[in-house]
Amino acid sequence: MVDVGLFISYILIGVCLLAAVGMPLVKAFGDPDSLKKIGMGVGALIVVFLVAFFTASGDNTSDASETTAKLVGAGLTTFYILAIAAIGGIVYTEIKKAAE
Repeated sequence: MVDVGLFISYILIGVCLLAAVGMPLVKAFGDPDSLKKIGMGVGALIVVFLVAFFTASGDNTSDASETTAKLVGAGLTTFYILAIAAIGGIVYTEIKKAAE
């Protein structure tokens, strides 16, 4: 019985994932400017991850391979960069709003 519930959960997660990713894409195909903005955002994320990956040291202190350690380091660095950018954006927006 648990296996059936787990299988149904996987199917529902897949349907939700397709809807969450697919519906904005379907809507974006009707508006080329929106599609261009999505491409720029995805490209910026890829660039940030590649910079983080190539700057990661890859030193591992556990049983993980060097590639796994480098991917984990790149993921953490990407998270820190995006968090700092988000906080900076919030602070900038609030200061700009207060100045008006």
